[in-house]
Amino acid sequence: MIFANRHQAADLLAAALADYKGRHPLILAIPRGAVPMGLQLARALEGELDVVLVRKLRAPFNPEFALGSVDESGWTYIADYAESAGGTPAYLQQEKQAQLETIRQRRAHYTPLRPPIDPAGRIVIVVDDGLATGATMISALHALRAQKPARLICAVPVAPPDTLEKIRPYADEVVCLHAPVSFRAVGQFYAEFPQIEDAEVEAILSQT
Repeated sequence: MIFANRHQAADLLAAALADYKGRHPLILAIPRGAVPMGLQLARALEGELDVVLVRKLRAPFNPEFALGSVDESGWTYIADYAESAGGTPAYLQQEKQAQLETIRQRRAHYTPLRPPIDPAGRIVIVVDDGLATGATMISALHALRAQKPARLICAVPVAPPDTLEKIRPYADEVVCLHAPVSFRAVGQFYAEFPQIEDAEVEAILSQT
């Protein structure tokens, strides 16, 4: 299954999540790629949009490969393979601090005039444009669970089956449109997969 673009993927996700329409769900997008999708979902499901800020901890010689992730509170998830991929404790601590600084900067730019929307007691749908290792989604779901949502849903267009199994303990429901066994990267499953810039994220969030 190949999605034409994030717009089509969001339409298909909205159809899969139709049971939540009219129940005022809180759609939390993982920046940056998922934010335009989150806006579509919020409109389709008559919900509310915000972001959940998490960052992957990058491998030292392969920044696209996640050794773990960190959430806005500083909680970290470390993958079981991190050390064998160069993630020494000293390196991971340094990388964590770098990513926390990026999170702080993004929060200041993305929602400068308001605090994050409180997920307590809400139906919360966390959306990303796809999962590879699942590290950032795990941090996002962990952070949100602590804030006591009524129901916590992970929604993605594509992810490998083993990643979905890692995610399931952290969510009440996992919605994934395509779970291919042969998986190299999220972008492999999109005909168009452009980079989303901070300016676009800021413009979308300023509408909410």
